Amino acid sequence: MKKSTMILLIIIAAFAAFAQTRSLSIYYEELTAVQFAAALKASDSTCIIPMGIMEKHGPHLPLGTDLIDAREIARRAALKEYAVIFPPYFVGQIFEAKHQPGTIAYSQQLMWNMLQETCDELARNGFSKIIIVNGHGGNNNFLTYFGQAQLASRKPYAFYFFRPVSDPVLAEKIKSLRKTTADNHAGETETAMMLAHRPDLVHIEKANTQSGSDLNRLADLENAYTGIWWYARYPNHYAGDGAPASKELGELLLNGEAEQLIKMIRSVKADRMTMELQRQFHDAAEHPTQTPQ
Repeated sequence: MKKSTMILLIIIAAFAAFAQTRSLSIYYEELTAVQFAAALKASDSTCIIPMGIMEKHGPHLPLGTDLIDAREIARRAALKEYAVIFPPYFVGQIFEAKHQPGTIAYSQQLMWNMLQETCDELARNGFSKIIIVNGHGGNNNFLTYFGQAQLASRKPYAFYFFRPVSDPVLAEKIKSLRKTTADNHAGETETAMMLAHRPDLVHIEKANTQSGSDLNRLADLENAYTGIWWYARYPNHYAGDGAPASKELGELLLNGEAEQLIKMIRSVKADRMTMELQRQFHDAAEHPTQTPQ
C-alpha cells in the first residue's frame, strides 16, 4: 500500500470517528440505549457529574445557580473534548442554608449513599472514569473526603474531583473587569456567570434589596472552627453585591474554567496510572504485613 493511500485512509478513519462523536449528544439523558456504547467509546469511558445544590442565591439569582453554572462549564468543555454529562445532580451538603426558603438539605447518609451509588451505577454501565465538576463551595470538603474514601474498597473506576487553579493572566483580566472587592456567594462573579448564559433567570433589579455584608459575629473566637460560621457572617445567605455584574466578566469566568476542564478531561482520558496504582494499593492492603519496610 502506498504511503499516500495509507495517510488518506487514516484521515478518513479519523474524520469518521470525529463525525460519529459529533452526532452523539454530550448529555447522558439524551442518548438512546443504542447510542450508549458509542458514547462510552467516544468518551473513553469518561463521565462528568456537574454537581450543585438547591439554595438561596441572594434575592436575585435562581436556587439552582451552582448546578446551572456547573453544567454550563461542563457543556462548554465536553463540546470540545467529548465526555458524557450526567443529568442534573443536586444531592449535596447545604445545612447552612436550611433557614432560607427553597433549600433542599438532604441527610448526611443520603447525600453520601446517592453519590456512592451513582458512581457505582455509572461503573456498572461501563464508565471507568468519573469526574465531579462542583459548583457549590459547601460541597468541597464533602467531595474531598468522598474521594479519599473511595480507597476503602476496590472500585472498578477512578474518581476525579475537578479543582481549577488560579491563572495569573486570567486573574488580571478578571480584576480589570471587577467592580467589587468583597465577593463570595451570589456576588458579582456568580451573578456575572449567570448573566453570560442564562440572563433570563437573573433579576438584577433585586440585587440591592438585601445586604450581602459580612457581619463577622464570631470575631472574638480564636483558632477555632464551628459549623455556624457561615450563618454568623452571612445570615441573608448573600455575600457581596451582584448588582455591578457584567456579561463580559461572566464569559471570562465560564470560559476560563471550561478551558481548564478541557485539559483535565484530556489528561483523565489518557490516564492509566490511577487505576494501576489503585490495583497495587489494594493488593498490598490485603496483606499489609508483606509490604516491604
